[in-house]
Amino acid sequence: RMMMRRKTAQARWNVRPRWQQRQELARQLHVPELVAQLLHNRGVSQSEEARRFLQPSLSDLIDPQELVGIPAAVSRIRRAVERQEKIILYGDYDVDGITGVSILWQCLKLAGVEVEYYVPHRLEEGYGLNCSAIEELARKGTGLIISIDCGITAVAEVARAAELGVDVIITDHHTMEAQLPAACAIVHPGLKDQAYPNPHLCGAAVAFKLAWALAQEFSGARKVSDEFREFLLKATGLVALGTIADVVPLISENRVLAHYGMVGLAQSVDAGVKALLEATGLTGEKLQSMDVAFKLAPRLNAAGRMGHARLAVELFTRSSASRAREIATYLESQNKLRQKVEKEIAEQAKEQVEVLGMTGDEWAGLVLAGENWHAGVIGIVASRVVDRFHKPTVVMSIQGDRAVGSGRSIPGFDLHQALCACSEHLEGFGGHAMAAGVQLSVENIEAFRQAFNTYALTHAADEVLERVLEIDAEVSPVELALPTVQLMERLAPFGQGNPPIRLLARELTLAGPPRTMGQRGDHLQFMIADKREPEPHMRPGGVLRAVAFGKAKWAQKLQDAGHFDLVFEPRVNRFNGSVTVECLVEDMKCY
Repeated sequence: RMMMRRKTAQARWNVRPRWQQRQELARQLHVPELVAQLLHNRGVSQSEEARRFLQPSLSDLIDPQELVGIPAAVSRIRRAVERQEKIILYGDYDVDGITGVSILWQCLKLAGVEVEYYVPHRLEEGYGLNCSAIEELARKGTGLIISIDCGITAVAEVARAAELGVDVIITDHHTMEAQLPAACAIVHPGLKDQAYPNPHLCGAAVAFKLAWALAQEFSGARKVSDEFREFLLKATGLVALGTIADVVPLISENRVLAHYGMVGLAQSVDAGVKALLEATGLTGEKLQSMDVAFKLAPRLNAAGRMGHARLAVELFTRSSASRAREIATYLESQNKLRQKVEKEIAEQAKEQVEVLGMTGDEWAGLVLAGENWHAGVIGIVASRVVDRFHKPTVVMSIQGDRAVGSGRSIPGFDLHQALCACSEHLEGFGGHAMAAGVQLSVENIEAFRQAFNTYALTHAADEVLERVLEIDAEVSPVELALPTVQLMERLAPFGQGNPPIRLLARELTLAGPPRTMGQRGDHLQFMIADKREPEPHMRPGGVLRAVAFGKAKWAQKLQDAGHFDLVFEPRVNRFNGSVTVECLVEDMKCY
């Protein structure tokens, strides 16, 4: 393999091939052929399957009894309730863990059970169960710990709990190792001894399944009482938060939970949810997955990144309306602080890439480090560096003679395998293909940097390091009538496994001069039209508004061009009572 690579400045556009059966599916569903193509691109090619995709139903949810470990977990919780044992919900400090703890807390409280929760401090304790916390909980008389969104690799910690007379139920969805903890029950969608139909549940969804089974137990029947049914419907809102924030595939029942959950969040009367929506300016809005991913989730995560996540759990559990507003306001301030710190470190990290000469083709993997970079945000900073340079990246915070780091990868490059190959330079590491954490001695940073890059150079194929835009279809603006784009909205929620719709329009011309917008004038808006004659089956016209965020510099290039091609997401813009189609531009080629 050559150690030097051909450098590609612009992303390669990969347009999905035209599906030959799209006309037939379009006829069966009474939808435009373009919508049939979009469904096929998402693995949905049969009419009945497509109807379920376009009209998610709660009846498509899988019965919780099909999830391994549920009967044993319910039985042990029932025994703890009867014996009045102290029950602790032990959750992770991210959105998935926060919402999962809140769901089980609300369920048990509804059943009249006394229950408390424990969330470890991200920086002081780290992820998952730890022996110090277990020893302290045992000292306080805890009889049963239920882990949420963690615990599947906690072999030593569960053994320590057993020594102290504390039983542990594990609910988790993370990658398992060969040896499982000796817990009294393990609820996990990926357990091999009984395949659950949806292995992609997030931690909050696993907690929801256990809550559903407990509701059946406390109701004395498979069909839950009206009170528990109302609770479960409301809980789908918290599941949606965890599902979208944890970037699990939005397919199968995950899609159903996210769909109904976002509707439920928008209509919620829960004090915590209302306060969070109010603080983010989303009260009364129809929520989209982007709202959860980029507005709600970061505020909840900020609690764990900058302070302590137990406040976010309090928001969804025991807070009054006034206390909820107080917490939501605090989360808002913490998120602003997180944004400020993250921006500063991201700028330093990107500058380090330039200073160390890592922009060239001889660097395929990046390792960056800074004195006392905030350990709570280095994972996000790694994501920012990956977005900018499209190379797997590890960002580390140097704290004295040790460094802790967080890594993010690109599709097609297994970060966990890379760290295994470089493990001689590390004191510890863990994670999966796309994200991981590391610990090492400062004196080993340079050796790790070289080893990581060497591994990336020899294991990341050229096509992996090439930035590619996957495009659903090539269209003409005249195909994007308002009813068609409104129908496309029914493919939402978008996310992992169901990517946002991305289209290509060629040979466009300006239908008016472009103009800048935004407080700093760094965004661009312009009207586009097709320079070609529309085909006979298309309506005339097709002038659309296009918006390109952060692309004000394109203005002169557009005006000088004879024509241009655009890659964009079609959107329905609802503003001041006006409903129109607009294009959110991602990339452009001028001619």
